[in-house]
Amino acid sequence: MFRTALRNVLAHKARLLMTVLAVMLGVAFVSGTLVFADTLSHAFRNQSAKSYDDVAVAVTSYADPDDAKEEPGLTRKTLDKIAAVDGVDAVYGRVDGFAGVADPDGKLIGVGWSNKGSNFAPGEDGKDPAYTFTDGSGPVKDDQVALDEESAAKGEYRVGDRVRVATNGPVKEYTLSGVFTTDDGAVNAGGSLVLFDTAVAQKLYLKPGRFQNVTVTAAPGASDGKILNAVEPLLPDTAEAKTGQALADEQAEQVEQGMSSLKQILLGFAGIALFVGIFLISNTFTMLVAQRTKEIALMRAVGASRRQITRSVLAEAAVVGLVASAIGFALGIGLAAGLRSGMAAFEMRIPDGPLILSATPVIAALGVGVLITMLAAWLPGRRAAKIPPVAAMNSVHAAATTKSLVLRNSIGAAITALGAAGIVLGATSGGDNGRMYIAAGAFFALIGVIILIPLLSRPVIALVRPLLVGPFGVAGKLAGQNAVRNPRRTGATASALAIGLTLVTGLSVLGVTVGTAIDKMTTDNIKADYMVSMANGLGLDQSALTALEKAKGVSAVSPQQSVHFKTGDEDFVSASAVTPGDIEKVLNVDVVSGDAGSLAKGKIAVAEKTARSKGWKPGDTVPVTFGDEKKGTLEVGAVFKDSEFLSPVLVDAKVVNPHETRPYIQQIFVKVDGGQSPANEKALIDALGDNPAITVMDRQDIRNEFGGIINTMLNIMYGLLAMALIIAVLGVVNTLAMSVFERQQEIGMLRAIGLDRRRVKRMVRLEAVVISVFGAMVGVGLGSFLGWAIGETIANEIPGYALVLPWDRIGIFLVLAGLVGVLAALWPARNAARLNMLNAIKAE
Repeated sequence: MFRTALRNVLAHKARLLMTVLAVMLGVAFVSGTLVFADTLSHAFRNQSAKSYDDVAVAVTSYADPDDAKEEPGLTRKTLDKIAAVDGVDAVYGRVDGFAGVADPDGKLIGVGWSNKGSNFAPGEDGKDPAYTFTDGSGPVKDDQVALDEESAAKGEYRVGDRVRVATNGPVKEYTLSGVFTTDDGAVNAGGSLVLFDTAVAQKLYLKPGRFQNVTVTAAPGASDGKILNAVEPLLPDTAEAKTGQALADEQAEQVEQGMSSLKQILLGFAGIALFVGIFLISNTFTMLVAQRTKEIALMRAVGASRRQITRSVLAEAAVVGLVASAIGFALGIGLAAGLRSGMAAFEMRIPDGPLILSATPVIAALGVGVLITMLAAWLPGRRAAKIPPVAAMNSVHAAATTKSLVLRNSIGAAITALGAAGIVLGATSGGDNGRMYIAAGAFFALIGVIILIPLLSRPVIALVRPLLVGPFGVAGKLAGQNAVRNPRRTGATASALAIGLTLVTGLSVLGVTVGTAIDKMTTDNIKADYMVSMANGLGLDQSALTALEKAKGVSAVSPQQSVHFKTGDEDFVSASAVTPGDIEKVLNVDVVSGDAGSLAKGKIAVAEKTARSKGWKPGDTVPVTFGDEKKGTLEVGAVFKDSEFLSPVLVDAKVVNPHETRPYIQQIFVKVDGGQSPANEKALIDALGDNPAITVMDRQDIRNEFGGIINTMLNIMYGLLAMALIIAVLGVVNTLAMSVFERQQEIGMLRAIGLDRRRVKRMVRLEAVVISVFGAMVGVGLGSFLGWAIGETIANEIPGYALVLPWDRIGIFLVLAGLVGVLAALWPARNAARLNMLNAIKAE
C-alpha cells in the first residue's frame, strides 16, 4: 500500500502542488518563529554574559535622589572600602540617566526611551573596561563627551566636533573626545549612549561624589562568592550586591521571558495559517480520492480492506507532508534571517551571532507539517474506504447522501447556536470573564459556521446569481451554477477565506471603534494648540515651563504636573498641579458644581467619581499630608466631570511646589495667538532651546500619539494574517484547477456548441469571484459580530465608546476578495480555455 501511495503522489504532482505550498508556508512560519526566537535569545544571552565577563560583583543602589531623608547612592569612601577587600582588582563607580544627541537636522538620534548617558570611569591605566574606543579617548574634562559608534555615524560627528546633548535640563554643547563600541543594551535597542566625565555625570544624574552602581573586578584566582560576602557588610541598606554570574543569569531569564511572549504571538498566527491550510489539504485529498474511486473500488475488489485504503491515503499525505515540511523548514530559516535583518527597520540592533538551529524547530517543523497533512487527509481517506466497490465502479464521483448533509447541517446549527450564545453572554458580562466567554463562543461559532457553509452557499450565491447573468450572459449563469454544484468543495474553499476575513474584520471593527473613541476623546478634551513632552517619556524640567510662559505669542500655558498626597483617611490621591485660569483654556474642565476659578485661591477641583466616593462637595475642607510629610488642609472649590486628560484632583502648582523636591511635569499644554502654524511651532521650539529631547506636538500629532498605536497594531496584525490569506488564495486556485479537470468533458461540449475561449475564461473567473466573495461575506459578518462583542467588554473603560463599522475597509476587503478570485483563476481559466474540445469530449 505504501508503494501505491508513493505512486499516487508521483502521478499527481501538479494537483498536490497547492497542498505542498500550504503546508510549506505554515511550517515556514512555525520553524522561522522558533529559529528567530532561539537566535535572539542566544544573541542576547551571549551579550549579557559578555557584559558581565569581567565583573566579579555588581552593586546597585536603590535610594531616591529626591528623598531628603536618605543620602542617595554610594560614596567614594564606600568604593575605597570595597577596593580594599581581599581579592578585588579594581572598582568602577557608575551613574546614568537620560541623554539625547541631536543629528545634523536637530532631531533626536535613536529612540527616546533608550537614549542613555553615563560616566567614563577610567582605571589606573586610563581605560574603562566597559568601552572600547575606536577613535579618540574618553572624556576627562567638563566640556567633553564620548559617543557610541552608531550614534556618531548617524550624527556625522568626528572627534573634535561640537555635539549638542540634551538631558532633563537645557541643551548644552560639548566637544567630542572619542568614539567607542559597547555591548550596552540601550544601544542595541536602537538608542544612544553618551559618556560624560564622572563629576559631570554625578551632577547631572545624582549628587556630586555619589555613584548609583559599582562594578568590581577580581584579581586572578579570587573567588567571586568570597568577594560578595566581604562586600555586602560594607553597603548601606539601600544597596544590593550580586555576583556578575548571577546578574548574567537574571538577564538571560528576562530575555527568555521576553522571547516567550513574542514566540507565543507569532506561533498563534502560524497556528491560524495551518488551520486555514487544513481546509485546502482536506479539499485536495477529497477531490483526489473522488477522482480515483474506480481505482479504489478495484483495490477493494481484489482484497484491500477499508483500513488499508485509509492507510494508503494517510501514507500519501505523510509523503506530501514530509516533503512540504522539509522545504518549509528551509524557508523558515530564511524567514528567521529576514526577521532578524528587518528589525533594523525599527532601529533595533541585534547582537552579532549565528542563526541557532536547535532540535526543537526541526522536530516541530516535521511533526507539525506531517501531522497537519495527515489529519486533514484522514476524513477523505476514511470516506474513501467506506465506498462500496460496486457503487464506486458505477460512479466516478460519489455524491454525499441526503442523510449525511442533514446530519452535518444539524450538528453545524447546534454548534453555531452554542457559539453565538457564548459570544452574547460574554458581551453582556463584560470584563475579563466576558472576554473568556467570547473566546470560547468564537471558537464554537467559527467551527459551526464552517460546518454550515455548504448549506449557506446555495441561498447566498442564489442572491448574487442574477447579477452574473445580466452583465455576463451564459458565462455568468454557468459560473453561478458551477459555484454551487459541489457545496462541500465550495464550502471548504470559502471557509479558508472566511477564517482569515473573520479575524481581519474583527480586528478592524474593534480597532477603528476604539481609535474613533480615543480620537473623539482627544478632540473633545484638548483645547490647546500644542502639547510639549519629553521624548523619553520622563518628566520635563521646570525650566521648560518657564521658557514657554515667556515665549512669544503664548496666550495660555499649563503643566500637567504629577503630585501625590495623602488625605485624612490615609489614602493616596493622584493629583495634577496646574496653572489656574490657563488650565481651562488648554483643557476642557467641565464643572458640575462650584467654580473652577477657585483654583487661583488655593482650593482644589475634584473629579465627579472621586468626589462621590469620598463624599466631598464644594466648601468641604480636606486634611492632607504632602510629599514632604508636612500637613495642611485644602478646600474643595469645584467638582468637574471625569476626563482621561485630567487627574482626579486639580491643584494650583504654587500650592504643592514648596513641598516637592523636584516637580515632575508630564506634559505642558500651550495655546498660542493665531493657533497652529509653522511659525508658532518654531517659536516654541526656539523658546525651548531647540532641545532634541523635547517633543512639540500639534493637535494632529496629539491625536496620533493617543490613537496612532491602534493603526500600527492593526497593520502588524494584517501583516501576520497575510500568511493565512495567501493559503486561502491557494485554496481557491486548487479548487478551480480540480473543478476544471473534473469538467473537461462538459467544457469540451460547451466549446463544441459555441462557447468561445474568452467566455470559458470568464466563466471560470466568475466562479472564482463568487466563491471568494461568498467566503469574504461570511467572514465579514462573523468578524463584525465578534468585534461588537469584544468591544462591549471594554466599553465602560473608554469614555464615548460607540460601535463603528468601518464600511470603507469592509468594502476594500470584499473588493480584494473579488480580486483574489480573479488572480486565483488565471491559471485554471487559461487551462480550461486551452482544452482540446474533441479530446475533452472523449475524457471520462
